[in-house]
Amino acid sequence: MTVFAPGFFASSPVHVALVIGGISAVVCGLVGTFTVLRGQSYAGHALGDLAVTGGSASFLANVSPLWGFAGIGVIAAGIMDMIGIRRPRGRDLATGIVRGAGLGLAALFLYWDTTSSSTTGVSITILFGSMFTTSTSVVPVVLAFGLPAVAIVAILFRPLLLSSVSPELAAVRGVRVRLTGLACLLAIALAVSLSAITVGAILSTALLIGPAAIALRVTNTPGRAMVTAALVGLGATWIGIVLAYDSFYWPPSHDGWPVSFFIVALIFFSFLVSQLFGRRPGRVIRAEG
Repeated sequence: MTVFAPGFFASSPVHVALVIGGISAVVCGLVGTFTVLRGQSYAGHALGDLAVTGGSASFLANVSPLWGFAGIGVIAAGIMDMIGIRRPRGRDLATGIVRGAGLGLAALFLYWDTTSSSTTGVSITILFGSMFTTSTSVVPVVLAFGLPAVAIVAILFRPLLLSSVSPELAAVRGVRVRLTGLACLLAIALAVSLSAITVGAILSTALLIGPAAIALRVTNTPGRAMVTAALVGLGATWIGIVLAYDSFYWPPSHDGWPVSFFIVALIFFSFLVSQLFGRRPGRVIRAEG
């Protein structure tokens, strides 16, 4: 039995899935590292839930779900920052309020989607992704959303790191903490939108948080953690695509298993391994000089 099922390398949908999945995994790994470091995993989860709203609205507007994922994510990030305060409790409160309102709209949009004859199967596509049916025209859009997210992290690397460790010290050193936090939140929103197009809105947090949590467990500097997270996400995504394609040929004959299942399962298994063999919990990640 071969690793790659017949036609894997000649399949155009596979080529698109590998490119989109690869870009999304790398962006999520880089941005996800700061998401975990800054304790904003809940914000990432909320933005993932809100992606359902954007994705369902995009189908009603007859445009690519990615536009809806990113659009609602950026808007929600801005609102969350606007009504939130610097204390974590206030920030989580603002996140919860925006998340609740967005999910209410998602319920309405999904109802309209599922009752429309022209949007059959839209709920599955939005919630769990469908990379093998993604058009090649989406690739430039993925790049257009991924590059700004990476640029934010690269340009603001030191201010983000300092404000993650100590917002008070960062403010004393002249870092505009609120503006830096907003920029990071926007980067998270863009990364979540790419994750949603890869594994679906409901599972998007797995690709954003999982590889970063693994990397921070096995490395001790932010730079190494970012590279490791990107590689872990990339490996899980590409292996997941291979397994999903192969599953079409597994007995008994069926329509294959979802790509998102394999990707999330691989990330979860890797996380368990990192918990067993990673660095001790007491060791703190070191800032790079």
